[in-house]
Amino acid sequence: MSSINKRIYLSSPHMGGGELKYVHEAFDTNWVAPLGANVDAFEESLASYTGAQHAAVLSSGTAAIHLALIILGVKPGDEVIASSFTFSATVNPIVYLGATPVFIDSEPNTWNMDPTLLEHAIRERLRKGHGSPVKAIIPVHLYGMPANMDDIIAVAEKYGIPVIEDAAEALGSRYRDRHPGTFGRAGILSFNGNKIITTSGGGALISDDADIIGKARFLATQARDKAPHYQHSSIGYNYRMSNVLAGIGLGQMEVLELRVQQRRDNFQFYYDHLHEIPGVSFLEEPGNEFYSNRWLTTILVDPDLAGISRETLQTELEKENIETRPLWKPMHLQPVFEKYPTYVNGTSEGLFKNGLCLPSGTNMTDDDRQRIIEVLKHQFGIIV
Repeated sequence: MSSINKRIYLSSPHMGGGELKYVHEAFDTNWVAPLGANVDAFEESLASYTGAQHAAVLSSGTAAIHLALIILGVKPGDEVIASSFTFSATVNPIVYLGATPVFIDSEPNTWNMDPTLLEHAIRERLRKGHGSPVKAIIPVHLYGMPANMDDIIAVAEKYGIPVIEDAAEALGSRYRDRHPGTFGRAGILSFNGNKIITTSGGGALISDDADIIGKARFLATQARDKAPHYQHSSIGYNYRMSNVLAGIGLGQMEVLELRVQQRRDNFQFYYDHLHEIPGVSFLEEPGNEFYSNRWLTTILVDPDLAGISRETLQTELEKENIETRPLWKPMHLQPVFEKYPTYVNGTSEGLFKNGLCLPSGTNMTDDDRQRIIEVLKHQFGIIV
C-alpha cells in the first residue's frame, strides 16, 4: 500500500506565492549577499508583527541564542537554566560558551518550563554555592504553546536573572495577547524549513533593548570595528541572514496569519476525530490567556487504554508513507548532556515515552488528512 501512496510529511515548507517578487528584486539590484533592503524590511516586519521594538535577522535560531548569551555576559563556568523538554539547539550555545546548562522539567498543562521547579532550582543553586551565579534563564514555547510567562518572569525578576525566550516554534502564538519572545530581555525565532514560515534556513533575535540588537548585528557581521581598514577588537561571527533569504521571509510574512489558522484547523480536525478514543489525549490551551499557533499537533497515547503504543503507531504510519515523530527526548536524557544538573518531576519523560507529533503541514490536502485519520482509526481498532 505504501508503495503507491504519496509521502505525507510532518511539516514541509509552504510558499505563499509572493516570495519570488522579493527574491527577484534582490537579483535585479544585485543584492544577493548579506544585508540589503530585504533584510531591513524583514526586520521591520518581524518587529511590527511581534510587538518587539527591534529585530535582527540571522542565519539561524541557534545563532540568535548564542549571540544573546554572549551579550548577556555568559562566560565559562557560568550556569544557564534551560527547559529540558526541547530540541538540542536551545542548549548547544550554552555549551559553546563553556557554561553549564541546568535543566528544568515541564509543567503538565503547557509542557513548558515548570515555574515552581525553576524557583526551587535557583534557590538550591544559590544555597549550595554551585559555581558562578545563574546568568540567564531560557524557557521554550514548545510546539507553539506559550509558556507560563507570568510566573516565569516573576521568578526571574525575584532573583534578578535575565530571560531569553526560545520562541522558535511559536511565531503567531500569543500569551495574554502578547507575542512569545517579548516578555524577557530577548527572544529568538526560527525560520527553518519545517517552521510555520520559512526562509529555508534562518532565525531572528527580537528585543525592546536597542543595545542588545545593535550588539547582535555587530557580532553577527564578524565584529568589524568602524575604521577605514579591517579592524577587529572583538571575536565576531558570520551569522547574518542573506538578502535573498530575507526576501523569502518577506513573502512568507504575507501569509503568516493564514498559516496560523491552517495549523489550528489541522489541530481541530485531529481533535474532532480522535479525542474521544480511549487513551488518546491532546495538549489543550490551559486558559483564555493562551493562544497556540499549533505548529505541530501532538497526541499522547496511553498503551494500556488505547491498546497500542506510540512506537507501534509511528511504525504503522510509516508503513503507509506518513511521517510522524516522537515528542522531543528531554535534554537530561541525552548522552551529551546527561552529566549536567537536572531538576525533574517526571513530566517530560512521560511525554517522550507516550507522545507523537502528527503531520501538521499547511500544504496538506483534505484527502491527505482523511487518509491519516483512516490509518489512525484503523490502528486504534475503529471501523471507518
